[in-house]
Amino acid sequence: MGYFRDSRAAVPTALIAAGVFLLASCDDGGKSGGGGSTNFVAGNGGISTVPRSERQPAHELKGETLGRKQLDVADLKGKVVVMNVWGSWCPPCRAEAPSFAKVAEETKAKGVEFVGINTRDTQRSPAIAFENDYGLKYPSLYDPIGKLIINGFPKGSLNPQTIPSTIILDRDGKIAARALKALNEEDLRKLIDPLIAEK
Repeated sequence: MGYFRDSRAAVPTALIAAGVFLLASCDDGGKSGGGGSTNFVAGNGGISTVPRSERQPAHELKGETLGRKQLDVADLKGKVVVMNVWGSWCPPCRAEAPSFAKVAEETKAKGVEFVGINTRDTQRSPAIAFENDYGLKYPSLYDPIGKLIINGFPKGSLNPQTIPSTIILDRDGKIAARALKALNEEDLRKLIDPLIAEK
């Protein structure tokens, strides 16, 4: 894919074979690996939601942030958590970043926490510059080889499959929604607002 830097060749081939190829798309039309028995599915930019009774909990999602602090998403249980998979090299990620910055600020008082998952940036500095350029004040887990993305979501669940992807957890830490495209402010609010309203 043309959007990826040549430096990705440094990523260990064993991890690529294990599933980093799931994130090989940085546009709305690329192909990417699916969860469960779906094999390969098109990254068609779809938005999916799960009824409350059918939601699965996310696996362990913790590690070091770009700012070198420890973060465990499980500690955010009780809040709606918006997780955005992004890379500084990804044009659709740049397109959606202003909407994420705005909605994150405006929904924090309503019990919503945003967490980025930065991937495929082999060095932190471009990712930190991206956060600063777009005013992203929420933390991003640093996941350069996609380990968190591969292991953090149950097989067959609404797992991230393209870059960007957005996964939203309900207040119980269960996967409630997923978007496989860059989101604008309106899209983001349509996914978050019903979860804010859940009691």
